[in-house]
Amino acid sequence: MTELGRRADAETVHGHCAPRFERVRDALADAIATGAEVGAALAVHVDGNAVIDLWGGHADGARTRPWERDTLVNLYSVGKAVTAVCALRLVEAGRLDLDAPVARYWPEFAQAGKAEIPVRYVLTHQVALPAIARPLPSGAWRQWDVMTAALAAQPPWWEPGVGHGYHVNMQGFLLGEIVRRITGTTLGTYLRESLAGPAGIDFFIGLPAELDARCAELIPPPASPEGDALRRQLGADPASLSGLALMRVNAYRNPPEVSGTGVVNTRAWRAAEVPSTNGHGNARAVARLYSALATDGRLDGVRVLSPETIARATAEQIHGEDLVLQRPTRFGLGFQLTMAERPLGPSPRAFGHFGAGGSLGFADPDARVAFGYAMNQGRAGWQHKHVRHLIDLVYAAL
Repeated sequence: MTELGRRADAETVHGHCAPRFERVRDALADAIATGAEVGAALAVHVDGNAVIDLWGGHADGARTRPWERDTLVNLYSVGKAVTAVCALRLVEAGRLDLDAPVARYWPEFAQAGKAEIPVRYVLTHQVALPAIARPLPSGAWRQWDVMTAALAAQPPWWEPGVGHGYHVNMQGFLLGEIVRRITGTTLGTYLRESLAGPAGIDFFIGLPAELDARCAELIPPPASPEGDALRRQLGADPASLSGLALMRVNAYRNPPEVSGTGVVNTRAWRAAEVPSTNGHGNARAVARLYSALATDGRLDGVRVLSPETIARATAEQIHGEDLVLQRPTRFGLGFQLTMAERPLGPSPRAFGHFGAGGSLGFADPDARVAFGYAMNQGRAGWQHKHVRHLIDLVYAAL
């Protein structure tokens, strides 16, 4: 460990880890001390036991608030897997059939030739609705009925089931509306009442105002070639685009703030339910959920999912070039699956979900490992080298 790392360890990294994982603590300390992260937390479970629970750095860009044990942060697409778990619990309960048409539960969805699209296509990013073509006004992301009505009216961008494309912001509205039609409650309420509350998982879709004081400020990523390229791509005037180019821009920008742009630290954003994008939690919550998925599906007496459902959900459904991201992706039912381009450790059966900037949760059923990582200043692109280094050190210590 460097002298810089030793100073950082003493000053910015708190919590505990089993002795054999001390190199992981050192690496997290170095990431914070060198500025790779402003604030971050890491949690790892092995065989259902918490072996790492660390946090450090600052919860704000001005570096006036320390990252605390219970700090929450917007984890972006890490919430997609949490949303999928909610839907899969309804499948397991016999209330949702993956092979039934979405329109069985949400009749308005049958518009625009979508009457026969099965539920499973929503989970596998094959439903072909990653974006809404009709321009929506600023703030529409706060109006659930506006978003779901627009999705119900939207024709598919390609033939559903033929090819796939990452539903950056829309998957959560689609799954959330199915859950709402079945349960009579919003997705965030269903998550809180049926799973997160009983199992002690500190994760929210729709953050209560009383928890704002625990929330870290999200800090814009530093300039990078990858970030500049993405901003140029998304800066195109939608009126000048058509076809897949329009789809890609609108997936991130329609309505204008749907990816959190300009609003991510506001009370309105935190309160809203944008399930693909604005779930708030921490590394401990993420690792706790995945610890059940990495073992027998139970968490302190609460069944999250059965082993059979976990196996079904993490079997490969799609693998190939993604029409939205324009790179290969690989998915089960709502979970990203490990792949050479973005490995989740060494196990070929690992599954989970990345979030923008570097947040991550995954389970490895072979090593019975669960991993949760949270931070408040991400990096553009997909090369989060210090997070990959943390994963490598965890496995080296097993």
